[in-house]
This record gives sequence, C-alpha cells and structure tokens, in this order.
Amino acid sequence: MSEVYAVRRGQLRDRYAAAGSAAALVSRPANVRYLAGAAPPGAVLLLGPVEDVLLCPRAPTGDPAHGRPDERLRLTVLPESDGDPVVAAAGLAEGLQAGSLAVEEHDLTVARHRAMGSAAPRLRLGDLGGTVEQLRLVKDEEEIACLRIAAEITDQALGELLESILVGRTERHLALELERRLVDHGADGPAFATSVGTGPHSGLGRHRPTDRRVEEGDFLSVCLGANYRGYRCEIGRTFVIGTSPADWQIELYDLVFAAQRAGREALLPGVACRDVDRAARHLLDSAGYADGLQPSTGHGVGLEIDEDPQLAPAAMGKLDACVPVTVEPGVHLPGRGGVRIDDTLVVRPEADGGPELLTITTKELLAL
Repeated sequence: MSEVYAVRRGQLRDRYAAAGSAAALVSRPANVRYLAGAAPPGAVLLLGPVEDVLLCPRAPTGDPAHGRPDERLRLTVLPESDGDPVVAAAGLAEGLQAGSLAVEEHDLTVARHRAMGSAAPRLRLGDLGGTVEQLRLVKDEEEIACLRIAAEITDQALGELLESILVGRTERHLALELERRLVDHGADGPAFATSVGTGPHSGLGRHRPTDRRVEEGDFLSVCLGANYRGYRCEIGRTFVIGTSPADWQIELYDLVFAAQRAGREALLPGVACRDVDRAARHLLDSAGYADGLQPSTGHGVGLEIDEDPQLAPAAMGKLDACVPVTVEPGVHLPGRGGVRIDDTLVVRPEADGGPELLTITTKELLAL
C-alpha cells in the first residue's frame, strides 16, 4: 500500500502545483488517511517541496481504527507547547521556503486560518478546495475490497438480529446490540450511529433510537453499517413484526421496493446523478408520496459515510465506474410509520455485469 499512498500524493502534488502552490496542507481526517494511510486524532499532512510530513499532536497509539502511517512519510510528534498542528505545519512550510501553501479552507475555522497567517506571515495561503475529495471519488479495487468486507460484516450482524426475539425490546437496545455484533464480526466500529425505528418511527432516515418497545404489527426499520479499515458501508431494511403484514404495509413496501430497484438499475457509468434520483423518486412521487420523501435517494460512501456523489434532484455531474454509492429511497407517513430500503453498490459498466451489489441481506418483506 505504501506505493499507493505515494501515487495519491503525487496526483495531488501535480494538481496544486498546476494551480501555483509550492506546498499543500491537508487537515480533513478522511483526506489525511487517504493520502497517508492513517489519521491519528488531530493529525495533519504537509506535502512540502522537499518531503511529506505527518504532524501529530501526540504520539500515535497504534489503534487499528486510525490506520497505519505510510512508512515513506516523516512522522513528527509535536511538543505540547507547539499547540495546533496546522499552525506548526505553516511554520514548517515557511521554514522550508515554500513561499505558498494550499490549505483546505472548507475544513479550517477562521481562527485557525488567521493563526496560520500570524505564525508564517511570509507564507502565501491559497485554497486547495475539494481536490482530495475529487481524487477519492473513484475507488481502486483494494478500497472496494475493504467496502466488500464491511458489507459482509454488516450483513452478518443484521442476519443474526433477525433470528432473535424482537417483541418487547426497545429501539435503543436493538441498536446497541447491532453495533456490538458489528465489532464481534471484525469491524473497527459502526460506520455511523445505528438507526432503529419501530411503528410510527419506521421509515425515517437517521432516526435516533428511543425507548419505544417493539410491538406486534409494527414496521421495523433498521439502518446500520460497518467501518472496516476506515471504509464504511450502509444497509437499510424494513420488516413487519410478529404477524402477517396488513394490506397497506404490503402496498407501501412493494412501492418502495420498486423504486429502489429502479434506482439500482440506473447505476451505470455516464448516467447523470440526478437521473438516478429521478428513477427512484418518480415512482414514489407518482403514487402520491411526495411529501414523505427524503431530499436525496443516495450518496457516495468510502472513508466517510456520506461523500460525493450525491444522488439528488439538483445534483450535478455523472457517475463513473468504480464509484460506490447507496440507493436508499423511503417513505415515512407521520403517525403510521414507513418503509426504507438501502443498499451499498459499486457502479460498474454493463459489460462487467452492471452495478455490483455489496449488501445482500434479503429485501423480501419478512414477518419476524
């Protein structure tokens, strides 16, 4: 992997040099990990004219969740008196006579940006913008392999929960159990806060679990994902508890299932992101559920759980091959509940079989 990180840094170096900067400072944690192999808490990465340096406010602990730094990097642990790593990096860049430094302004506070200017007054600060995020968009096969393992772990955790007794248990308890199972199966931790919604809470995106208990006849919506070596996936399923589904539950579920399938089938290289959203949204909108829909149908995943591209009505751009995304339409009816179906897939050309489905837990409407 060391060569991979060096290539990524080289690609970034070409881009900021073409924009007129002599060095770059990467501070957003996911971007640091993408370029350095690790992102210890508070660490920043300086790509300098002579060498690349990972500056850490304290010595890395070796926690696998933070990754392993590329051995080609110089690792510098700052004395406590040196304070903010971005300020120390600016001073280091000025000392190396870089002259100009591109920074991630979208990640820095105004106070930190000003402190950098005060610490290195002769250094011209520019904006790196979303350059690293653009490099991260298309994943290599090793990244996709990590996502594939994250999906397998997530499927295992969800499958085991479905075999247990659910009636009478609280949303909060089920969410905690799912997160424990993720770790038991090899995850570094949950990819995001696990969502469990029962009855009137079902179908809500990112519902925060409460002490409401599972009841007979409820819809149960679950959304979870594993973090494996920094890469995060997502799955969402909806079930009926303890009895045969009511007619309205079957009708709503079948509609959301059809919308999700339409979105999945639209995932091909060259397709506009907004067209994927439209494929799923049109079915739900036409059925009269426009008021119960979420703002987007899906989003990219990788080192962050919500990254570009966005699959939304106003989204710009087109899909590329080897871009992992979620497709997660849902309908929530206030006071009644709803349905959400969510998968993580990788965009692949038709010649390679079309979209690769990573999360494979059944989408059949099960009565548990």
